[in-house]
Amino acid sequence: MTALDTPTPVRREARRRPPAARVFLALLRRDLMVTGKELWVILLQVGMTPLFMLFVFSTILGGQGIVERSFANLFLPGVIALAALTTALQSTALPLVKEFGFTMEIEDRLLAPLPTSLVAVGKLVVATIRGLLAAVLMYPLGALVVGSAPWRLEGLPTALLVALLGAWVGGGIGMTLSTILPIQRINVTFSVIVTPIIWTGCIHYPWPRLESMRWFQVVTAFNPMTYVSEGVRGAMLPDVPHMPAWVCVLALTGMAAALTWLSVRSFTRRAVQ
Repeated sequence: MTALDTPTPVRREARRRPPAARVFLALLRRDLMVTGKELWVILLQVGMTPLFMLFVFSTILGGQGIVERSFANLFLPGVIALAALTTALQSTALPLVKEFGFTMEIEDRLLAPLPTSLVAVGKLVVATIRGLLAAVLMYPLGALVVGSAPWRLEGLPTALLVALLGAWVGGGIGMTLSTILPIQRINVTFSVIVTPIIWTGCIHYPWPRLESMRWFQVVTAFNPMTYVSEGVRGAMLPDVPHMPAWVCVLALTGMAAALTWLSVRSFTRRAVQ
């Protein structure tokens, strides 16, 4: 047998799976590109309810003398907090309802060489970025509506940190609701949950001034929006009575950790089903 007749073994290079971090960053980059293309959608999502509330309470009621003109400065931090939390909540809840229920697009993402838990974390990261972007955009839009806005450079890091944590909490709430509730009841549940979050979240009033209504002050303490509103308000208006910044940051950090665990777990279970 000659050398030409000798069969040569065919070497097949084993296909290596790309690192999870690389896949995670690739998915994150794709989602951020989509966010950039949908910036006008985010602007509408940010602007409708918060800006109309700001316009009615500050411009219309303030122009009629029903509320003081200075109320706009008190209200704007709450509107910024509202934009951060609710935008992140909607950025996870509404897409996941479609992806798990109607379009089943989530299956394509679950086929990526990535743990299911990291797919959920990626969703939370994108929602948090959207919520933080909404909060940042709300400041100039709100200043444009009311004609002025409080500014304090020293409080900017605290305001951004609180808005970031609030957006993460909102994303965790949205993911949890969209993965544990039946699709048929999701719209009703949003109305039942989001409405109390808005109106008991100290958006319109500082938390310390509720001492005369102690029962309602206790109720608002269970609302994560309260700590976002008070944290941003204290950073922008330190002379107004507010919760200490460390209390807001500590409470939001604890809520973010608990909701991360709960939302990732519920997402994983729903993905397996």
